[in-house]
Amino acid sequence: MPEKYDFLIVGAGFAGAVSAERLASQLNKKVLLVEKRNHIGGNSYDYYDDAGILVHKYGAHCFHTNYDDVWDYVRNFGEFNNYVHRVRTYVDGKKLPIPINLTTVNSLLDKNFSEAELKEYFESVRVKLPKISNSRDVVVSVVGEYFYEKFFKNYTFKQWGVYPDELSPEVTSRIPIRYDTNDRYFGDKHQGMPKEGFSKLFERILDHRNITLATDTDYKDVLESVKFDRIIYTGPVDYFFDNIYGKLPYRSQSFEFETHDTEYFQEVAVVNYPNDHRYTKITESKHFTYQKHSQTTIVKEYPEALGEPYYPMPMESAKKQYELYAKEAEKLKTVYFAGRLAQYRYYNMDQAIKCALDLIGTMGD
Repeated sequence: MPEKYDFLIVGAGFAGAVSAERLASQLNKKVLLVEKRNHIGGNSYDYYDDAGILVHKYGAHCFHTNYDDVWDYVRNFGEFNNYVHRVRTYVDGKKLPIPINLTTVNSLLDKNFSEAELKEYFESVRVKLPKISNSRDVVVSVVGEYFYEKFFKNYTFKQWGVYPDELSPEVTSRIPIRYDTNDRYFGDKHQGMPKEGFSKLFERILDHRNITLATDTDYKDVLESVKFDRIIYTGPVDYFFDNIYGKLPYRSQSFEFETHDTEYFQEVAVVNYPNDHRYTKITESKHFTYQKHSQTTIVKEYPEALGEPYYPMPMESAKKQYELYAKEAEKLKTVYFAGRLAQYRYYNMDQAIKCALDLIGTMGD
């Protein structure tokens, strides 16, 4: 007879792994964690390539959070460096800071604005709208049409397959506009990268006697052979319900890796290309890790309509479709849905961890 588990957890990304660890160590529950890929870590997975360089398999992943409990939690499983994320955007032959700041504007327009003058400039060019209805409205209402065209319109189309006026305001409202020279991409008070990489961090999170891990496993293949009391599900919610309301729309990615015989390829970890090339960005992982190596590996990211689900589509029609699945999920008393794909939300890593910590925190009884 197969072993009896307290929980079956589906998916070994942050939501699933943290849920497993908290249940195992805090509540002394027996957990079976199943993952359809051949590795743990979800999209945060990293590995050493043939050149010996630690790279992110699924594109850039930068850890940042304002949650003190999340920051304290991850540092229990590995030391973090002091990396602060900075991004450049290639526009009109120049690599400019993004989010847009004083340096961005002065360099692009060949001006010498002060902070006060920049505020006056954007006030003069911004589009005054009675209502913010979509992502385009968010941008033009702050910086006007010119900067919308240069930085947002085409990048958004490449990333999502539709223009900003078809997307919910949340897509571009995540990106701040700065009037000083601050070029930090994120404003969170806690930032850094695990010194040994994300995969090593996951290995430590899951190193517990109460956790049984099965990779290369679709959870539907074990439902009949394994006994368990409850499920925590972190995969696509539409797959769980056999697509009864149709497949939810997701955006996927493909990746092209290149190793170069130079110490560094670019000056920062990520350079965005809103208007040139089919790829959206080039990432160079050595900037994250501070790894010393005579070569460097870069990855070009290509958004795709088909493939593994990475990003829920931030459109009103998709939200309405998801709500049908959410109502089905509410009917299930022994199944919990957690994470980006299960809750159809654009979670960052820290939000997925917070979701898991809060979920297991409610099970203390």
